[in-house]
Amino acid sequence: MDWDPRFLERSPMFQALRLRADALKQASDWPERSVMQRLLSSRPALTAGRAPLHLVPGATADPYEKRIREHGEMHYRERDWHDLFNALVWLTYPRTKAALNDAQYAAFSAEPSPTPIHRRGARRDALTLFDENGAIVVASDPTLLDDVRRFRWKTLFWKRRREVETAMRVFVFGHALLHKALEPYVGMTAHAMLLPVDERFIAHDLSTQTDALDVLAATALAQITTPRALAPLPVLGVPGWWPENVSEAFYDNVAYFRTGRRSPSQ
Repeated sequence: MDWDPRFLERSPMFQALRLRADALKQASDWPERSVMQRLLSSRPALTAGRAPLHLVPGATADPYEKRIREHGEMHYRERDWHDLFNALVWLTYPRTKAALNDAQYAAFSAEPSPTPIHRRGARRDALTLFDENGAIVVASDPTLLDDVRRFRWKTLFWKRRREVETAMRVFVFGHALLHKALEPYVGMTAHAMLLPVDERFIAHDLSTQTDALDVLAATALAQITTPRALAPLPVLGVPGWWPENVSEAFYDNVAYFRTGRRSPSQ
């Protein structure tokens, strides 16, 4: 997909990113790495190793996680949506991204040395899944989170639609999922961290919510020990996120709104 200066307006899934990156709509072409670095520096992000994050053009022999944690160097490809969204998530959720990188590095370091048959452990798999495809669902009514865990999609998004709109918020975190949101399709599914919040959180403006969420999610990463700790979430069911979900019949698509395993309590 070519550069679109108004890409942040293409979907409500980008809502939180707009708070820090709205200036990109002034760019007539892909922003250079230096432009993205200035944007990141407007809200300095520190890794768990206390290194300021900066974007670098090439990969090295150092593992990706180690390079970020110890040196603050993140490989960044220009004219690439995947890497641009990764930088924007760092800009929006710096504490969570730093904690995630720290946990990924710790999990990587704890695993056996790579071999031709080596596979990532469950902890690292879960963290990578959240990094790439994660969402964070918060609700002041815990029964809404229970509906997510129990795959009660029509109950949640249709029968309890008003409650979802008033007591639940969904924040897309994974940069690969954000990339998909440029051209959304039925089948898009996030892997969600579920967090209870109080009514004061819901009443706050988006900027305050995002800052508070960054602290909450960074702490909650300790619970993400296996992929099953993340709840599948068909994101196009979220009210307002897809034109067709104004119809009850949309939620009858069982190929998308599947019944399945129960996710563990979060």
